[in-house]
Amino acid sequence: MATWYEDADQRRVEVDRAVVLEVLEQLEVDPAAPAAATGLPDTIVVRQGTRYETGSGLLRTEDGARIGITDRLPADLPLGWHVLEAEGREIPLAVTPARMPDVPRAWGWMLQLYAVHSRESWGMGDYGDLASFARQAQGQGAGVLLVNPVQAIVPTLPVNRSPYSPSSRRFANPLYIKVTDTAEFHRADPSVRAQVLALAPGPLGDLIDYDVVWAAKLAALELLWPGEIRDLEPGLRDYATFCALAERHGGDWREWPSSLRHPDSPGVAAARRELAPRVAFHAWLQEVCEAQLGTARAAASDMAVGIMHDLPVGVDPGGADAWALQDVLAPRVTVGAPPDAFSQQGQDWRLPPWRPDKLAAAGYQPFIEVLRSVLKHGDGIRVDHVAGLWRLWWIPPGEPPSRGTYVHYDSEAMLGILALEAHRHSAVVVGEDLGTVQPHVTRTLHERGMLSSAVLYFQRDYEAPGHPFVPIRSWEPASMASISTHDLPTAAGFLEAENVRVRARLGLVDDAEKEYDRVAAERRDLIDFLVKEGVLESPDADEGEILVAMHAVLTRARSALILTSPPDALGDLRQPNLPGTVDEYPNWRIPLPVPVEELFSQPGVQRVVHALGQGANPG
Repeated sequence: MATWYEDADQRRVEVDRAVVLEVLEQLEVDPAAPAAATGLPDTIVVRQGTRYETGSGLLRTEDGARIGITDRLPADLPLGWHVLEAEGREIPLAVTPARMPDVPRAWGWMLQLYAVHSRESWGMGDYGDLASFARQAQGQGAGVLLVNPVQAIVPTLPVNRSPYSPSSRRFANPLYIKVTDTAEFHRADPSVRAQVLALAPGPLGDLIDYDVVWAAKLAALELLWPGEIRDLEPGLRDYATFCALAERHGGDWREWPSSLRHPDSPGVAAARRELAPRVAFHAWLQEVCEAQLGTARAAASDMAVGIMHDLPVGVDPGGADAWALQDVLAPRVTVGAPPDAFSQQGQDWRLPPWRPDKLAAAGYQPFIEVLRSVLKHGDGIRVDHVAGLWRLWWIPPGEPPSRGTYVHYDSEAMLGILALEAHRHSAVVVGEDLGTVQPHVTRTLHERGMLSSAVLYFQRDYEAPGHPFVPIRSWEPASMASISTHDLPTAAGFLEAENVRVRARLGLVDDAEKEYDRVAAERRDLIDFLVKEGVLESPDADEGEILVAMHAVLTRARSALILTSPPDALGDLRQPNLPGTVDEYPNWRIPLPVPVEELFSQPGVQRVVHALGQGANPG
């Protein structure tokens, strides 16, 4: 835990002593107690080829071999999870790849799945629409699809719309089920199918209504459920039990009767028996999600990479994982970011963090389960706020975001486990390292064969006068390049200062005129950069030409992956999420202006696809 840190301007900031003591209390550490004796850690994670010092012991490898150890691990241990018998303990030992394989160069799309609707969608995009998009994109030459987090929600109303605050990171979101693609719908009697179809919401409006969609899908899926009650593995059993209890007692487990607040309590065991049909129903929904995610992945099977899923930083503090995994979390703490130029008061993301000590004592099993859940559905993983594998800004209960401190994690273990699990799934790893991130984070990602993030708006030399754009050929090759992200203006929104207009209308800008001037200067800088790089003939080009040039310039970078988004290709002004707002802006509710059946025939999309295909394909 840090007693001081460097802020975004590399200035030393001392952490208030009271904050240090509060965080120590959440870690159950007595600051007056003598330091504990040290020995081997609870879990050992090493890179393949490392001769880690262990003392004498016996190693049992994953494939059953037994190896006597005198002082150090042999350098030729196979990748995998092994067990070291030493110091009278059985210690989990992970041997991880020193470096991931090179990522094939490809271009593709980043999708907000809820927005990618079709004519058959029930009020929002779904897993079936993901499969449809994948088939069409693959036919156009795309090699990768990055999908927003599709982890589970709390199954109660109102639906939490943010994909970055899921109920569980270990299970999928049934809100995205395509009801009419289920095997049970196709097997149902005509009368049942008619009842199901009658539940479909009306035509999609300007905004997505999650509550209407979930109510309709839940009712339809209840009609289709086969009614089987099966034995469940512990993780799924606890998740499904949470869902059943949430339906009865509300969506936040912290407000349930005290007898139900821990998954291993006698009260929960009794409730699970009483609610067995609902527990089985929610487990079945996961089977349906698995099948439909598998179909979507198969639709992208001929892509250079395939489907890449997004892993959020954490979970809803009142949701399923916070309940089931509370023994390895700090449930009263939230994580966020310290004050900086973009947020002078700091940020509170309202997500409970892992306890580093408890996670290691558990053999990192909860973290492994999260990774495997995401990786089994795709061919790559994007880790949001990847710096969180090194440290997280802990905010003690009752404190503002400015009164927190950094708690450090065993980054060698966390990153090594990520590398091992990705290797076993033949998956690409991308770390989101935007914002204030220590340089060694990005450097270590590259050393391990993982990609960092390169966003056009931020590729500037902030040490040089005027902060000019960095020449395109000097961009980091081990990166995933894009124009924007879901938290930033779209390409057209940037060109037209839509972000400033919306913020000014909402009263979130102190000096709108100054902001307009700043964005106008950034626009001029970008256009000059595009002309200089030879992808735009004239600074007087029309907006359509500039949009294509913004995509074309990415292909001149050496970045392994180059991504666009439907809003960027369509010239849509609306960004998916406006940070700093909740209900003031329709975050995560904006559908694409055209259905997926018509998307690739749009002239703007065709021009962008041509530019990306011409410049980004290998060869």
